[in-house]
Amino acid sequence: MMAALLLRRDKKSTAAHLKSDLNRTDNSSGVRQLQELLDSVLNPEKPAADTEALDWCKCLIAGGEGFEEFCKTVRSYDNATLCGLVWTANFVAYRCRTCGISPCMSLCAECFNNGDHTGHDFNMFRSQAGGACDCGDSNVMRETGFCRRHRLRTGENVPSVPRDLILMSEMVLPRFIICIIQYLRDGYTEPDTSTERDLQKVLQQLEPQISFLEELTKMGGAMRTVLTKILTNQQTFKDLSMGQEENVFAKKNYENYLSALKNSGLVSVEQKAQTGAAEPTRGSETGEDQDGGQSIGQRKRVKLSSTTKDPSIMDSLKHKCFLEELLFWTIKYEFPQKMVTFLLNMLPDQDYKITFTKTFVQHYAFIMKTLMKSQESDTMSNRIVHISVQLFSNEDLARHVTEECQLLDIMVTVLLYMMESCLIKSELQDEENSRHVVVNCSEALLKNNTYWPLVSDFINILSHQSVAKKFLEDHSLLMLWMSFVSFFQGMNLNKRELSEHVEFESQTYYAAFAAELEACAQPMWGLLTHCKVKETQEYTKTVVRYCLETLQIWFDAIGFVDELAPNQVTFHLPLHRYYAMFLSKAVKCQGIDLESLLPDQEMLMRIMVHPLQIQASLSEIHSNMWVRNGLQIKGQAMTYVQSHFCNSMIDPDIFLLQVCASRLDPDYFISSVFERFKVVDLLTMASVHQNTVLDGEQERPMLEGALTFLVILSSLRIHLGMADDEILRAEMVSQLCMNDRTHSSLLDLIPENPNPKSGIVPGSCSFEEMLSVVADFKAPVFELGGSMQQGMYTPKAEVWEKEFDPIMVILRTVYRRDVQSAMDRYSAFLKQSGMHTTGNPWPPYKERTPLHPCYKGLDRLLHCKTLHIVIFTLLYKIWLDHSNMSEHVLCMVLYLIELGLDNQVEEDKEDEVRPSHCHDSWFPGTNLLSNLHHVINYVRVRVPETAPEVKREREPPASTNLDDVLGALQCNVREAQVFSLVAERRRKFQEIINRSSTEASQAVRPKSSSTRWVPPGTPPQLVTEILEIHESMLSLLIKLHQKLSAKQNSLSATWLEDMDANPNRHVHGDGITAIERILTKAATRSHQSKRSIQEICGKVFPPVAPKKNSPTAKKTMDKEERRQRARERQQKLLAEFASRQKSFMETAMDVESPDTEAAMDLGASEVKESEVLYDCVICGQSGPSTEDRPTGLVVLLQASSVLGHRCKSDEAKKLPTTDEERIYPADTCGAAHDVRLALMQSFFKDSSCLQSVSIGWDGGVYVQTCGHTLHIDCHKSYMESLRNDQGMQGFSVDKGEFTCPLCRQFANSVLPCRPGRSTEVVSWHMSTNKKTSVLVKEVEDLQEQLGLFPVSTTSNLSKEMELVIKDIKNTTQRKYMDYGKNPGSPDNDFLFMYSVARTNLELELVHRGGNLCSGGASGAAKRSCLNQLFHVLAMHMRLYSIDSAYNPWTRLTQVAPSRDEMNSRVCLDDERPEVPMLFRDCPSLLIIFVLTMPQPLRKEHFICLVRTLYNLQYTQALAALSAKFSPEERQAWSTSGTLKKVMEISPSSPYYLYHPIICCPVRLLLLFHTSPLLCLPEEEEFSGLAGCLGLLDPAPQPSNPMYSASCLDWTVSAFDLMSQWCSEVTGLADTQTLLVQDLQWASPHLLHLPDNYNTIFQYYHKKACTACKKVPKDPALCLICGTFVCLKGLCCKQQGICECVWHSQHCGAATGIFLLINASVVIIIRGHRFCLWGSVYLDAHGEEDRDLRRGKPLFLCVERYRVLEQQWVSHTFDHINKRWGPHYNGL
Repeated sequence: MMAALLLRRDKKSTAAHLKSDLNRTDNSSGVRQLQELLDSVLNPEKPAADTEALDWCKCLIAGGEGFEEFCKTVRSYDNATLCGLVWTANFVAYRCRTCGISPCMSLCAECFNNGDHTGHDFNMFRSQAGGACDCGDSNVMRETGFCRRHRLRTGENVPSVPRDLILMSEMVLPRFIICIIQYLRDGYTEPDTSTERDLQKVLQQLEPQISFLEELTKMGGAMRTVLTKILTNQQTFKDLSMGQEENVFAKKNYENYLSALKNSGLVSVEQKAQTGAAEPTRGSETGEDQDGGQSIGQRKRVKLSSTTKDPSIMDSLKHKCFLEELLFWTIKYEFPQKMVTFLLNMLPDQDYKITFTKTFVQHYAFIMKTLMKSQESDTMSNRIVHISVQLFSNEDLARHVTEECQLLDIMVTVLLYMMESCLIKSELQDEENSRHVVVNCSEALLKNNTYWPLVSDFINILSHQSVAKKFLEDHSLLMLWMSFVSFFQGMNLNKRELSEHVEFESQTYYAAFAAELEACAQPMWGLLTHCKVKETQEYTKTVVRYCLETLQIWFDAIGFVDELAPNQVTFHLPLHRYYAMFLSKAVKCQGIDLESLLPDQEMLMRIMVHPLQIQASLSEIHSNMWVRNGLQIKGQAMTYVQSHFCNSMIDPDIFLLQVCASRLDPDYFISSVFERFKVVDLLTMASVHQNTVLDGEQERPMLEGALTFLVILSSLRIHLGMADDEILRAEMVSQLCMNDRTHSSLLDLIPENPNPKSGIVPGSCSFEEMLSVVADFKAPVFELGGSMQQGMYTPKAEVWEKEFDPIMVILRTVYRRDVQSAMDRYSAFLKQSGMHTTGNPWPPYKERTPLHPCYKGLDRLLHCKTLHIVIFTLLYKIWLDHSNMSEHVLCMVLYLIELGLDNQVEEDKEDEVRPSHCHDSWFPGTNLLSNLHHVINYVRVRVPETAPEVKREREPPASTNLDDVLGALQCNVREAQVFSLVAERRRKFQEIINRSSTEASQAVRPKSSSTRWVPPGTPPQLVTEILEIHESMLSLLIKLHQKLSAKQNSLSATWLEDMDANPNRHVHGDGITAIERILTKAATRSHQSKRSIQEICGKVFPPVAPKKNSPTAKKTMDKEERRQRARERQQKLLAEFASRQKSFMETAMDVESPDTEAAMDLGASEVKESEVLYDCVICGQSGPSTEDRPTGLVVLLQASSVLGHRCKSDEAKKLPTTDEERIYPADTCGAAHDVRLALMQSFFKDSSCLQSVSIGWDGGVYVQTCGHTLHIDCHKSYMESLRNDQGMQGFSVDKGEFTCPLCRQFANSVLPCRPGRSTEVVSWHMSTNKKTSVLVKEVEDLQEQLGLFPVSTTSNLSKEMELVIKDIKNTTQRKYMDYGKNPGSPDNDFLFMYSVARTNLELELVHRGGNLCSGGASGAAKRSCLNQLFHVLAMHMRLYSIDSAYNPWTRLTQVAPSRDEMNSRVCLDDERPEVPMLFRDCPSLLIIFVLTMPQPLRKEHFICLVRTLYNLQYTQALAALSAKFSPEERQAWSTSGTLKKVMEISPSSPYYLYHPIICCPVRLLLLFHTSPLLCLPEEEEFSGLAGCLGLLDPAPQPSNPMYSASCLDWTVSAFDLMSQWCSEVTGLADTQTLLVQDLQWASPHLLHLPDNYNTIFQYYHKKACTACKKVPKDPALCLICGTFVCLKGLCCKQQGICECVWHSQHCGAATGIFLLINASVVIIIRGHRFCLWGSVYLDAHGEEDRDLRRGKPLFLCVERYRVLEQQWVSHTFDHINKRWGPHYNGL
């Protein structure tokens, strides 16, 4: 009842009344009244959309005053010291690595700009998931980076808020919040219920209420405190949550909530106690998942409860306050943006932050369950991370919840739970009996990265040392984590397809690599950062122990003993990699002894198998053995070594293999390698062998692969003793050697871990410093082809000389071509510096940093007999040119020898006393140095019967006693087939491992045939043969040296002495140099070797020519020579081609646009009589242009408004970057001419107006040509062929577009050339003595003869001319042609035609720099088509005759009879007068006269025209000057003038007239018929012009100043004529405006842009569009006029055309230049096409930042902007930019 009364009253007064009641000491009645009022206002049964309730709340909270004032008052008590501004996706924020403590730190633009970050490493970024500003939070960033406001901590000294201000809020808000919660409870339906589920709708209705909460949070600290109290108060929640007993709605509502809890698989703790067991709910949950998932393979689910520590983590929840239930519903409704923003806006309140974080952790498992089921998992992931990153980046908070809420347990458990939903049985190794399970990469969970938010949080909390330590100390957690990692061990298994190509290429490998990197490697790197010092040794030992245990479990589960299943490979071995990386850290940083962390030999042998298999598979993939598995397998091989993955994949694998190699028997290791690479059969002395596992063409790449792998294994030092700085340097050098790199691509290509790129990590040499040491910067240049170079870094010369490391390059290349590229660049450097000029250099050998003592055993690889046997065999085979040997094989063999010589091993004494049953009769010991000179005499080989050896050895050599041979065999050749050694080693190791007798193991193990795959068909029988060798490695090297240098005895016996003199000679060079280097090293390190070398060199050998092999040997011997010849031939051809091309280019540049050359060259002494000949570039014929078969010039017609955009001032207009700045378009040339014409049309006769001005300043048609000509009929057939082949064209044939068949320049029309003789030039050159008055009369007569056409109207030529006129008219828009009162009239047409001539002349002037002095006709004049264009225009204009009564000529040259007659004539004729002569435009008149008179025009007549018009121009200039006089000046002039009236106007007329006013029109007059002047200084331009045009004697006296008046030449009394012209204008209004013509325009410019791009970006990216008043998604700026437009914005479409295209049509006559604000790039719109031009803003490294992805500061590149402007002015966008596409009006 009470409430009803209150409801009727005015809200404000009610609120004030209640507030005063509540302020009393006894406020019970006030409280009661308020509660009743709220009961009825905030009734959840009312529809949520009803805003009445919200208005009530606002009034009540404000307590009677206005809500806005209330907000202001509360804000004044804001005590917050943090910014805490929350933003959503796509917001532009900043990150400063210099100020950040946490890598996730971010700042809003305001705080960033108000802080001082000069010289810091910062970038701007577009937020992907949303975020919040950290300014003021010293846990996340350093205080030096705070902005002014938060640095002063202004919040701390704010007075505390008065009680009565927030009293009402404390009473009203709890009810408001429960009301929202009740709406949420009521609106929620489960996804699986049959009713239509529309959560969005519920949220939309609640939008105003949630926005209101958000508004409250923005009132600052005081209000946030109130909200925190309400949200976290458990009593209030208890009172309000269930509703009063009697309220049915509230009860139902509460039940809704409980059932929602239950359906989420969450039970409140009380219920759990009642039911007694949580298990049933558990089962139902998993059951549901099982049905829901796809059944892929035999899905095997592991029950979680067996592994997790605490099953309650996943399924119990109890809500004790509003905050908890609000979060619950936020999750249920899948994180609505508004709710997320509200919850985050509260974070600056510390109490809230702690409670909210705990609540979030408590709901963590539930969040992930919801995420897994969500349809919109992407959006939801972003919103989750938006929240979690704010909570977990703070170390204190993270530690607090780890200790209090078991955060780590929860996270690991939830991750396990998540991955268990998609496990399948592993098929690795023993498919039937395998007990191992792996994640299924084709599941949505992995494919869509649904696990990403979880893993991201986990990595985030592990970055805090205190949390990571807790994790590493908790052994059961570590064990759990290892079992999690093992789910990824062996995932995405590849099985080699042997018969046919796989039908469907699965792309699951993306998911697999991403999962291993994000879920396994990133947490690993996180943990490793905390294991860097001795104190943390225990952690490392624990991790290593668990790694080994889990590996053992894995080996048992997949049933692996020691033989791999064939034709399988997985690239995913995270357990191996964890083990490897922790070993590396232990040795490098913690000083732990390696031995203590290693397992026994047997385990090591197992650990080595899978990583080794990956290395062999890489080689197989590159040898095309996996080609039937499709492209994706190559994708995997590339991803494995790619820069973002290599340090977590290939590097740990190789390090692990290095550890195994250093600890296992080297002979066993080497033989395992060759066996794994399947090249054992190839390693035989015999020239023919059988390989049961490889095809012929696969043998060579596999052998190269095996040797390269051994070189990498023995020379890579990344984890074996290099410091971080050295690693960074090596990585940088290897990337720069492959190609020049931009700064950003280099940053991207260098693996991030162990060397973080940001300069924060103390002690690490920064990226920038290192870059400046190893590389030179090449500034960005603009190339002629139009491609824009970025700023690049290129290696310094000393880097090529001393640091280029081909091995590192091979390891880091994703594409094989990059290795070649590095070698090409290296050889180019050597040639250039003269270090090595002949032939191709070999990869240089690089000395290595010494090994860490722990890994010394690795050198034993290079000193083991097995390797030496392989090296010997290969040297022998290369020397004899056996098949499948290559330069690369030799190169790697030599590299291994050299590594062995450089890394000696201390001799083990036990080596000497080895049991002799090892059959190592090849070499006496293991030391390479001593084995080098050991001679091997005989070798027994197994060869097929068909081998050449068999036939050759049948008759034993006569000289040798057979018994001797057999005797030698006893000791030398007993174990001749080298690699039965492999089986030997296997047996030996089995003995060690099994500790059983040799006999038993031999009985048990067959020879290792299990990996052999024997093809069907019986191989030929193998027989044993004996080869006589008598060589040592040294002798083979010397023979190879001879072979390579193709000289008989290339090394004289004394060469070693010569070598000592010049030790540095051998660093760079080819194979010969490499061999010499090795021999020198061997000689200096052992006297025995030196003696052997001298001995061998002393003998002169016969040439190598085994008889049987001769054809093949000859083949290979010739091969190199043939290659050399081919190379020379190719060079010769290229040179010839280049010279041809050069001469073609020269002629192409000089193609005369037909008779212009002749016509233009005034001084041509002899005149050819013949007709002008043209070459057709299509049919190649040369001939004249005839009327029946006309020839035409290839031209491009385009509408242009460049002239119209000129201004008076030569300074470009500034682009506005504040609201105060503006651009006014009224002062442009186009605008001024439009105003002038409109003014004239309001006074004078329309037809007369249209002959007194020129149009075409905006939208004029410009004609350009490339200078090539073609027959018009040829052109038609060419167009036809283009029409039929509309493949990859960037132009539209239907619109007449094509490219010139010769030079491929873009064109769209053909301009016919007029047939004619060059004799016409004669009439131009003839000198004249006629009087001016006679000439005037002749001109008048000529104008009468209008109707005479030089071309017959029916010929092909005239038809073509008409077509061109049509093309010209179609080029521009109608509005640029119709200026008359009656559109379409002949007058309009006439005006348009002569204005085309004017536009082209004016533009020609602009291109020459605005005057004719510079002679700078550039290429434009050579290719000018003015001559042809004028012929076409003249022909068309002669269709219109000028009525002789109105012919301007008579008014220019005759004094009219009397004024009265004139007036009467005017009145009779028309009510409007003609335009007075003083208002007419002289250049326009000249063009009209020239184009309407019969062609060819004689020079004398042209000069006569010029003189007459000059008089008019001069008078106009005088009149314009006098119009500007003040009355006093006027008086003075008229007095002095009266005295001279009697005489003719004398040269004492004002001198300063001569300058620009007159120069402009005169320039145009001259352009008509002449070549540019010789180079004159600008001040002499006028006299030069006057001389050329016959206004003066050609040779004026330089001594006297030259006056403009001296050029005047009157035929009638000047005074009368001038008076007549002046009388026409007296008495007219606006005389002054029309008298003053603007003739002097500066050259056109684009807008002046600010230096820093940020200035533009900050102002425009949030600016609202003028048309639709919204902030555009893609804002753009017109660089010509500064208009702000929406790119692609549908909101601003007009007539189906988007705004950019629309603007380009109006501002630039279909040419638009737009800067895209959010991308920093410029796009060009030209007609119906557009192209991306590039960016004029570059960063400090000379690099573009398209789409602002990197967000580094950008600065204007003046050169690029100049190029853009020049392309605009010269109309060359179409020619220079190559990538055009249609825009379909959609930009």
